[in-house]
Amino acid sequence: MYNAKVMKKLKLDHELAELIVKGLKTNTWRLFDDKDLSVNDQVLLVDKVNPSEPKTWQNIGVATIDKVIQKRLEDVTEIDMNGQEGYASKEEMLQTYQRYYGTDVTWQTPVKIVHFKFSKDIPDQSADISPNAERVVLYTDGGSRGNPGPSASGYVIFDDQKKLLVDRGVYLGITTNNQAEYTALKLALEEAKNLGAQEVTVYMDSLLVVNQMKGIFKVKNRDLWPIHDAIKQQCKQFKQVTFTQVPRELNKLADAAVNRALDEKLVNGVYTGQ
Repeated sequence: MYNAKVMKKLKLDHELAELIVKGLKTNTWRLFDDKDLSVNDQVLLVDKVNPSEPKTWQNIGVATIDKVIQKRLEDVTEIDMNGQEGYASKEEMLQTYQRYYGTDVTWQTPVKIVHFKFSKDIPDQSADISPNAERVVLYTDGGSRGNPGPSASGYVIFDDQKKLLVDRGVYLGITTNNQAEYTALKLALEEAKNLGAQEVTVYMDSLLVVNQMKGIFKVKNRDLWPIHDAIKQQCKQFKQVTFTQVPRELNKLADAAVNRALDEKLVNGVYTGQ
């Protein structure tokens, strides 16, 4: 029996989704695992049939994770590449990820090779949607201990009756503070869309991100261009999205989610999962 209330989601390219449905693919590679995937997780898989048209996206089934292998890119073997992703060489693998994620990807970047069992049974998630979730309020935050350093994103979502719907922190690995801030916003908007929200009010303590989303500040850091553009596209999926900067003391829940995610990865003074 699937528990839709706690189920994570993965959005897949159409080609990969088709391979999974046909039983030809039972794994996925994840860099900067914002879902924090682990063994026994049940994950709803979504086929982005046309990435620019969310109305075409389809749930294809559920992946139950039975094995997770994590290693640095430099430690990936020929068997990993041939059996999992089909790269011709390690250099091609690195170049591919750099094109997709940016130059922050190096040989030291961790990759998760996630193996799963796939089922076409799709849970009914209608019961998980709050009747008051058409208008939601998001509080988001991101933090890096080192800048760049071990980072996490946090966000909380309330419905229009001030009921807490989501309280989540996600460990990101090594990023900058601004990347963590933007990732928190992206994840929160994705969650709001899954809840059925149409109007979104966003509160953040990052004046930079708020003013960049409003178009008041230019995005000068090239590393932030892809995620900024992706969030602009996300906003088009809603009737209305507004951004407001608030003092840090009014963003304590999201900040706590960030620190919770970071502290969970700190073992004997060392961050695990880097």
